[in-house]
Amino acid sequence: MAQILDPLPPDSSGPILCCYLNATSKIQIVRITNVPNWYFERVVFPGQRLMFEAVAWALLEIHTGMMASAILSDTIPCARLAVQEEEDEEQDTPQDESTPKEFIPPLS
Repeated sequence: MAQILDPLPPDSSGPILCCYLNATSKIQIVRITNVPNWYFERVVFPGQRLMFEAVAWALLEIHTGMMASAILSDTIPCARLAVQEEEDEEQDTPQDESTPKEFIPPLS
């Protein structure tokens, strides 16, 4: 579950669950500044995944940490970071026993 320290403003419609991965070797600060009446800023360590809720039109700013400063290195629309929920088709569709299973030959 996403940790929500600063919930979205009550008038926000349709929050989406987002995931951002810091694939760099540097500490990053991520920030959303284009949503009125809402503050979102987190530190993301190298290799860390950040799950958060936002509105689809929010922009996630990525600030990469340097020696004594941080440089805006990217801006990503949160809609691109949205996590898609997968439906479990096995629960919806009963498995027919007469359906042949895929054959996987043994390793020699």
